[in-house]
Amino acid sequence: MTTAVTLGSPAGLRGFRQVQRLAYECAEDVAARLTPGVTEREAARMQREYLRGRGVRDWFHLPFAWFGDRTAFTDFRIPLQFFPTNRRLEPGMPFILDLAPVHEGYTADIGYSGSLGENPVQERLMDDLEAHRELILREVRERRSLREIYQDVDRLMARQGYANRHRAYPFGVIAHKVDRVVQRRFSPHLFGFGVQSLKGLVSDALHGHRDGWSPLWSPYRFSDHPPQPGLWAVEPHLGFRGTGAKFEEILVVTDSRDQAESAFWLDDDLPHTRRWAEGK
Repeated sequence: MTTAVTLGSPAGLRGFRQVQRLAYECAEDVAARLTPGVTEREAARMQREYLRGRGVRDWFHLPFAWFGDRTAFTDFRIPLQFFPTNRRLEPGMPFILDLAPVHEGYTADIGYSGSLGENPVQERLMDDLEAHRELILREVRERRSLREIYQDVDRLMARQGYANRHRAYPFGVIAHKVDRVVQRRFSPHLFGFGVQSLKGLVSDALHGHRDGWSPLWSPYRFSDHPPQPGLWAVEPHLGFRGTGAKFEEILVVTDSRDQAESAFWLDDDLPHTRRWAEGK
C-alpha cells in the first residue's frame, strides 16, 4: 500500500530528499572501500549492511552492483542477469552501484557510477550525461509525452556516439514512479523487490491504465502521455564498447502552471552534479 505524496508539502519532499542523500552517502562510502578482488555480491552486501546500520528495513529493490562490461549490460537477456555475481573488481574497471532503500516510509532509487582507478571512457560517459539531465528536465517542463522525451534521449545518445543501455531493463524503462510506502513490521521482498513497493507500483499501473497513463517511462505506446504529477526515479544509462555509466535520482513533477515549479530535480547537490560543477 502507498500513500500519495503531497507535492506542496516541504516536509514530504524533505523526507524523500533525506533518504536519497542517505542512499548516495552509502554509495560513496562503499565505492571508497572497494578494492581489487571484491565481488559484485560482496559490494551489494556492503550496501545492505551500511543502510541497515542506519535504520533501513525495507527496499524498493535490494542493492545491485555491476563490474566491468556488466556496467553496459553486455549480453543481458533475462532479468536474473541483473543480480550481483561473483565477478571480481580489477584495477581500472568501471562499476555501478544501484540501490533503492525505503526509510521511514520514504523511497529513493539511485545509481552511482565509478571506477577502481582511472577509466577515461567512463569519465567521458559521466561528463556527457549532464546533457541528458538538462534535456529531460526541459522537456518535462514543456509537457512533452514521456515517449517523445525517451526518443529525444535516444537521439542525443546517438549524436554522442553511445548506446542506450536502459533499454535493457524490463519494459525498456528510463524511469518509474516512486511514492511513500506504508511500512509493516515485516518487510518481505520478492525477486529482489520490496513487496510493499511492488504493490504500490501495481496499484499505480491499474489506476493509470484506467486513466490513460503509466508509472513506467518507456519507449512504448503506454508511455505516450505527458508526465504524471508525482516523483519519478530517472536513470539515463549510456554504454560504449563494454563500459556503462548512469545516474539515477528523483525528478519531481507537479501540476503547477509555473514552469520552474512544474518540474524540478529533488536535489541539485549530488555526486554527479558536483562533478559537473567542479569541471566548469
